[in-house]
Amino acid sequence: MTLPIRSRLYLPALAVLLVPQLGRADAPKPAADPPYEVETVRDLAYYEGPDADKVKHRLDLYLPRGRKDFPVLFFVHGGAWSYGDKNSPFKLYQGFANYWAGQGVGTVVTNYRLSPAVRHPEHIKDVARAFAWTYRHIRDYGGRPDQLFVSGHSAGGHLVSLLATDDTYLKAEGLSPRAIKGAIPLSGVYTIPGNDSLFEGVFGRDPLVCKAASPQAHARPGVPFLIVYADGDLPMCGKTPSEDFCRALTACKCDARAVEVKKRNHISIIRSARTPDDPVSRAIHEFLDAHTRGSGQ
Repeated sequence: MTLPIRSRLYLPALAVLLVPQLGRADAPKPAADPPYEVETVRDLAYYEGPDADKVKHRLDLYLPRGRKDFPVLFFVHGGAWSYGDKNSPFKLYQGFANYWAGQGVGTVVTNYRLSPAVRHPEHIKDVARAFAWTYRHIRDYGGRPDQLFVSGHSAGGHLVSLLATDDTYLKAEGLSPRAIKGAIPLSGVYTIPGNDSLFEGVFGRDPLVCKAASPQAHARPGVPFLIVYADGDLPMCGKTPSEDFCRALTACKCDARAVEVKKRNHISIIRSARTPDDPVSRAIHEFLDAHTRGSGQ
């Protein structure tokens, strides 16, 4: 499959936006001496069908050593649905997972197949497979399947939001959105435009397909949401789309809150989510505490 010319311009254009953000000095340093040591289990296969990919159908576990019955964050990496990996060269996702496991929250970081090798809905199908594997196996590693939260950054924020709002994909895996305790998208994408060639190589141009791929179109009561975005975010992930998504959820009587984080951008917001005194991690801590309180913690 070959991307259209304007779609092939998307990744270089996105790189131009992100490279200056990678060098920003406003991301805090990781905290020292976390409560728990972290042990990792890497490259577990969550799908073993005939078309299984030996790299993309793999996930990593970050576990708080010595703790049992812990809540779990299931995390999906970003990268415009076209690049990225659970093993980020900038340790964005490894740092996130190590921090939260050190705080006593088991963390799963998963891969999924990418465009142009596949198109929507293959990305979300893989995420649903990885979530279902986690739900069925995390107890073997000490985690609680009834306290399984989903989170993701950028395109990963889109994918976990779609997983939590459109029950199609979890139903295909024998589950329902009720298996998700809460959703925490970071700088996510909530509406896929049907007339934008920048998205064409991933979602195509069919307006019905793009609408079905949009979490906002599936707003419904059910899974609680914490929607986090940066004041210096990318336009498709920032204040207007995040607040619009939040309003769509609350209009359906869904428990949802949007949080704007000051002095952050599309990259530093995920780097910030691994430090206890940062607004991003504080908001996540509060959300996890609120939705695990009174359930055996």
